[in-house]
Amino acid sequence: MMKTISIPTSKTSLVLFLCQIISALDVPLDSKLLEELSQPPTITQQSPKDYIVDPRENIVIQCEAKGKPPPSFSWTRNGTHFDIDKDAQVTMKPNSGTLVINIMNGGKAEAYEGVYQCTARNERGAAVSNNIVIRPSRSPLWTKEKLEPNHVREGDSLVLHCRPPVGLPPPIIFWMDNAFQRLPQSERVSQGLNGDLYFSNVQPEDTREDYICYARFNHTQTIQQKQPISVKVFSMDSLNDTIAANLSDTDIYGAKPVTERQPVLLTPTGSTSTKVELRGNVLLLECIAAGLPTPVIRWIKEGGELPANRTFFENFKKTLKIIDVSEADSGNYKCIARNPLGSVHHVISVTVKAAPYWITAPRNLVLSPGEDGILICRANGNPKPRISWLANGVPIAIAPEDPSRKVDGDTIIFSHVQERSSAVYQCNASNEYGYLLANAFVNVLAEPPRILTPANKLYQVIADSPALLDCAYFGSPKPEIEWFKGVKGSILRGNEYVFHDNGTLEIPVAQKSSAGTYTCVARNELGKIQNEVQLEIKDPTMIIKQPEYKVIQRYGQASFECIIKHDSTLLPTVTWLKDNDELPDDERFLVGKDNLTIMNVTDKDDGTYTCVVNTTLDSVSASAVLTVVARPNPPFDLELTGQLERSIELSWIPGDENNSPITNFVIEYEDALHEPGVWHYQTEVPGTQTTVQLKLSPYVNYSFRVIAVNKIGRSQPSEPSEQYLTKSASPDENPANVQGIGSEPDNLVITWEPLKGFQSNGPGLQYKVSWRQKDVDDEWTSVIVANVSKYIVSGTPTFVPYEIKVQALNDLGYAPEPSEVIGHSGEDLPMVAPGNVQVHVINSTLAKVHWDPVPLKTIRGHLQGYKVYYWKVQSLSRRSRRHVEKKILTFRGNKTFGMLPGLEPYSSYKLNVRVVNGKGEGPASPDKVFNTPEGVPSSPSFLKITNPTLDSLTLEWGSPTHPNGVLTSYTLKFQPINNTHELGPLVEIRIPANESSLILKNLNYSTRYKFYFNAQTSVGSGNQITEEAVTIMDEAMASRQVDIATQGWFIGLMCAVALLILILLIVCFIRRNKGGKYPVKEKEDAHADPEIQPMKEDDGTFGEYSDAEDHKPLKKGSRTPSDRTVKKEDSDDSLVDYGEGVNGQFNEDGSFIGQYSGKKEKEPAEGNESSEAPSPVNAMNSFV
Repeated sequence: MMKTISIPTSKTSLVLFLCQIISALDVPLDSKLLEELSQPPTITQQSPKDYIVDPRENIVIQCEAKGKPPPSFSWTRNGTHFDIDKDAQVTMKPNSGTLVINIMNGGKAEAYEGVYQCTARNERGAAVSNNIVIRPSRSPLWTKEKLEPNHVREGDSLVLHCRPPVGLPPPIIFWMDNAFQRLPQSERVSQGLNGDLYFSNVQPEDTREDYICYARFNHTQTIQQKQPISVKVFSMDSLNDTIAANLSDTDIYGAKPVTERQPVLLTPTGSTSTKVELRGNVLLLECIAAGLPTPVIRWIKEGGELPANRTFFENFKKTLKIIDVSEADSGNYKCIARNPLGSVHHVISVTVKAAPYWITAPRNLVLSPGEDGILICRANGNPKPRISWLANGVPIAIAPEDPSRKVDGDTIIFSHVQERSSAVYQCNASNEYGYLLANAFVNVLAEPPRILTPANKLYQVIADSPALLDCAYFGSPKPEIEWFKGVKGSILRGNEYVFHDNGTLEIPVAQKSSAGTYTCVARNELGKIQNEVQLEIKDPTMIIKQPEYKVIQRYGQASFECIIKHDSTLLPTVTWLKDNDELPDDERFLVGKDNLTIMNVTDKDDGTYTCVVNTTLDSVSASAVLTVVARPNPPFDLELTGQLERSIELSWIPGDENNSPITNFVIEYEDALHEPGVWHYQTEVPGTQTTVQLKLSPYVNYSFRVIAVNKIGRSQPSEPSEQYLTKSASPDENPANVQGIGSEPDNLVITWEPLKGFQSNGPGLQYKVSWRQKDVDDEWTSVIVANVSKYIVSGTPTFVPYEIKVQALNDLGYAPEPSEVIGHSGEDLPMVAPGNVQVHVINSTLAKVHWDPVPLKTIRGHLQGYKVYYWKVQSLSRRSRRHVEKKILTFRGNKTFGMLPGLEPYSSYKLNVRVVNGKGEGPASPDKVFNTPEGVPSSPSFLKITNPTLDSLTLEWGSPTHPNGVLTSYTLKFQPINNTHELGPLVEIRIPANESSLILKNLNYSTRYKFYFNAQTSVGSGNQITEEAVTIMDEAMASRQVDIATQGWFIGLMCAVALLILILLIVCFIRRNKGGKYPVKEKEDAHADPEIQPMKEDDGTFGEYSDAEDHKPLKKGSRTPSDRTVKKEDSDDSLVDYGEGVNGQFNEDGSFIGQYSGKKEKEPAEGNESSEAPSPVNAMNSFV
């Protein structure tokens, strides 16, 4: 069973209002649509309600309106129809309601004063303008009046009245003198709101005869001037003199001197007053007081606070100004005038009234036939305004009946409207302070649907962004909107779409799959229409390499990268900003395709740099901060305080740290007394400290400066501080580095490091030099010398110890007792040679020498060590002498043995030993002869292979350059190499030592052989050399080759083959130069001579030596030069540091300098040697 719910009448307006929100049509602002739709008139422009005009110019009363069809216009004046056709001075602009009243051609503005109202009318209704009150402006002259001079006693108050003529609008008042200069105003002298000039108390300087009040009438651009007012201020002294001259002695009169007075209000008068102001206006309250001294004005609101942000004080706080007042600003405002003698106050009761103002102004209604609607006209004011309605300019009570309309106070309710219900309604809200008039039309339309969005409009959006597809429409009744995707797609529904009331389809997160054609369909009971739009989805713009934070030193270069990725169909633009503003117009800023470079950065370049990438669809940005750092600015304002004899406090103010924190301060000083212009390091303190206690020395004229240090570097020094001279004192310290060393056998040279100037502590610096022989009961010998650094004692025994001390003194006394040092008198050459020299031969290249130490007394100086002179006398194998080249080894300290490395095997040597002191070498010991045993020989000096035949080769060789003993034999090994570079069986032949050539027979023809050749002594085999050679072809093959060679085709073939071989050889040489290996290398590695012992891989230095190792030879490899001759390889055996002080090498004169050591170049084991690449000659021989 259905329940019937009754709605109270008071609720009807609310229900209908909700219906209006749902059903009322919004007419889109489409120019083409607006031209086609019928519309009641709407006033678009009108003159102000209170219209003051210039009486010298034409009067223009504006009234513009729009509507469909275009409206016609009519006017009323003072409530009756104004027939403009009957007044030749009045015209109406074409297609407009604006009136032009011609005053400049004889008309008078006063004749057209009145209240005007414009009506715009068409077939759908009539709209009316406000009541426009026309009044011509007035700027009357001042009435002539006789102004008496104002005679005022000093300290009294004074008011100069302006009383300007009444004008329209009221004039602006200001005071000036005859020179058109504004009169100065202050707390004592000021202009009131009424234009009068108030003096709280007059002073003699206020005397003048040209106080002139000016009134400026802005509408007529005229200024009226009041007659000048004269003011004469009398001081008490001059007033008493005047009275005494004009009165007899019997008259009793005495002018009182200037006395201070408590405040009295000049305006407003009394203790209370009232003020009414309208809502929204500016409230101005004024209090001006007299008194001496000049009173100070203060304002308060009783029972509340002055409104913040809207309260201002003007005219030296004599005027309280509150803007945009409201009813809440009503209340009592108290001004208090106070000086040292007392105070006075005045209370102004403020009431804020309000002309009508809108709460809800009526809005136009566009309805369909049969729909409901509502017009609401709500206004407020103080007192509350009265609401009245008009229809088409006629009071609604006498307007034609409309059954769909019902008036309910401030609301008109429309039910089931029809096209004839179209009209313009006026709402008037008025009270005693003004009125509001609003036009609102009701337009009833029956229109089929229209889609205003252009057909096939293309929308482009970024992926994952919202897509808004417009379907702007109009129709009456309001059409229903549906969306489809694709040509035959179904209606769009679901949470992935948002359908807006204005027809727009929103895809909150558009994907690539969202692209395509969308169809919007609008339908109502009068018809149906559809429109297609296109949607494209673009890839988002991204910054894939963002600018990064930079810390750059001043004058350096900063570079920010901004590499982007974007949709290929979009054209991006990259803009760089600094601190969200354009880059400075500076050629130092270089903008590249994907970077920003700043050259020679300065402090002003500090900031945030932003790369902004814009396309037509999106925008992205990335920022980075540039911090410009530099050395600190120098400290300043150095100040010396707390001056004492030995200390002082220095303080300073740090300079700008330039974005890099100061880590420490360095304090330097200058001694202007001893070293002017030279700055010395004093101390340093942390960067957080700006004061330091400095220790001082006597007799120094100090200046200090401070240097700031940060990570970038040191600042420039600060300006020097003031100078501070300390008092003199005896020296605090003695000279340093005191030494006693004789330069001759009979003297003692005493030296010291002199004190610096500031260490002298006073004038007259000298030194007391004392000495005595050590371990002898002897007295000190002393002498005082000037400020020098050396003293020589003569006649001393040779090399004896002395006790020495040097003491500083000046005119004020001696330094503390110095410490003693030990020195020695001069040295002489040693007297004796080392004895019992013995030599022990360890192996063929190393020997050990021993000797007895020399007695210390015979050394006659500081023992430096011993020198061993040794030299080769002859080789035992050749018995031939050569130039003697002496070598020297020095053994530091008191050493009695040493090792002699680098000896040649099988040789005879001599040596002697000498002791060394600071003066030089002593006599040599007797020469000692020793012989070295045999060693292994060096490689043969060369190996040549000649005379190749079918089955034989001839070998020739040279004996070793260094046989290192008696040669016992030679060893020859050889083996064939086939075409695949494989090695054949190895053959060994022993050859007597006296042979130098050999013919090898029974060899294979046209075969390559590799030969290994070395020499032997009784100790062992020496280093080998290698060589390769090829036997020739047999004669039959050679003859056949000659026969073939006579054929032309063979000659051409051979030329081609030769060219190909040449190309291959060039490639081979290139590979060889680049480090390529000859292919036989691997074969040789695989078939190395098993009897060849690999050389020990060491660093070329001697290890430990013992008798058990005497038979081990030092191995050396060999390589075959390109000329097929094996050269002699000199020994590069190195000396090793076998004792202290053995750190030299041999000079040309045989002296030993530097470290006698080195490394032998590592050579491959003989069995693993790489074969040389064949020469072109060998390669060609292989084909012979």
